[in-house]
Amino acid sequence: MELRAKALTVCEVVDDGETISLGFEDAAGNAAALSLSVSQAGALVMTLPGLLELALRTRYGDQSLRYAYPLASWTIEQSTDSTKRIITLATPDGFSVRFAIPDDQQNVLGEALLMRYPSAPAIRPN
Repeated sequence: MELRAKALTVCEVVDDGETISLGFEDAAGNAAALSLSVSQAGALVMTLPGLLELALRTRYGDQSLRYAYPLASWTIEQSTDSTKRIITLATPDGFSVRFAIPDDQQNVLGEALLMRYPSAPAIRPN
């Protein structure tokens, strides 16, 4: 069965944090919800950015396109694991994502951010 969402409605955490419910209005205007376990929701979150980028590249026929979010703020904090720091990147509308950065990648990231690029920077993978 395929459902087409017309609009997201109420998205919430239910069952004492065991489930995430994504409420939406279907194409016919009916209310519906998709309930996912926390692990399923995590897998969805990891899958969506790649799908968004693939859709953008397919739509415009340009493999160089990237789906990028505007950065409003960032924070760095020490993890409970002393070999890692946590970097949080946030957008103006409140979306944020956190990454645990191992010690050996922290200096490499800092150096990459300090580099000045003449015009179009090359992609610098790690």
